[in-house]
Amino acid sequence: MKTKNIKGIIAICFTALLFFTSCLKDDSRYFDPLSTTANLAELPLSGLNNFAKDARTKNGIDTITFAVGVTSASVPTSPTIVTIGIDNTLIGPYNTANPTVTYLPVPAAAIKLASTSITIPAGQNSVLTTAILDRTQLDPSKSYMFPIRITDAGGLPISSNYGIHYYHVIGNDFAGSYIWDYRRWQNGTGPGAGIIPSQVAGGGAPDISSLNQPGSILPVSPTEFQMLTGYNSTGVLYDVTFTRTVGSGGLVTYTNWKVTFPASELKKWSDAGITNMVPPVFTIPPPSDNTKPKIFEINYVSGGASGRYIDDTYR
Repeated sequence: MKTKNIKGIIAICFTALLFFTSCLKDDSRYFDPLSTTANLAELPLSGLNNFAKDARTKNGIDTITFAVGVTSASVPTSPTIVTIGIDNTLIGPYNTANPTVTYLPVPAAAIKLASTSITIPAGQNSVLTTAILDRTQLDPSKSYMFPIRITDAGGLPISSNYGIHYYHVIGNDFAGSYIWDYRRWQNGTGPGAGIIPSQVAGGGAPDISSLNQPGSILPVSPTEFQMLTGYNSTGVLYDVTFTRTVGSGGLVTYTNWKVTFPASELKKWSDAGITNMVPPVFTIPPPSDNTKPKIFEINYVSGGASGRYIDDTYR
């Protein structure tokens, strides 16, 4: 498994994004309709009720736009200054109450707020601001959280339900950068029964192959991930699930492996007139524990007539 070093370019982008996105105009995608309750400072669409929506899934540089607002029965007639910040003290209590996933704080160098002091002008109930997350500085196998909360509202009370965005990144033991090999046979049987495509040589070689490409395994949850298949260039993703068990001495075992093409992915093929004739299966067994190499080799048959035998290897 290899990782590219692109931090020089990303650092420039990181700085530029911060410069241009300190405060944005109001946008109804990021806040609720006007409240008729007493004045409160809030981060609309935040809180534990919106925890799932605060999952961040974009790779590389992720610009996060959110609203800072004041509820009121009428539009405020004077400006409101709201102070926000990242509060890592919230992570421990969250982990204790929700032990399924253990979140770590995002390193300070990987997360920046465009501004910590937000002015909501007179005549407005909210404004937009941004935070920028640099995913290249995170370990993709680990889960992270960076709670953004209101720390002061100039004397206004702060909403107890909507005062914190629990932004988080879900890690996975297998997420990250890989070397990807793609092979295609102009038939529905591949190199032959019992032959492992990645070990084929001579007359059983594929008619099309693209080897040693950069590839990525993308986490969906701690026990689910996705990666691309190269057939037909339609962006179809495998979906892989497994059971993760932590044993004595730190040994982690992996069982109940399953690989599928979700319906949403198969639609990309059906829209292009392609049928998946044989569902994907693992060509070789996936790793059984965390001492084994992280290698995934998968094959399936898709296409028209006799079909095309496809094999993708991530190593």
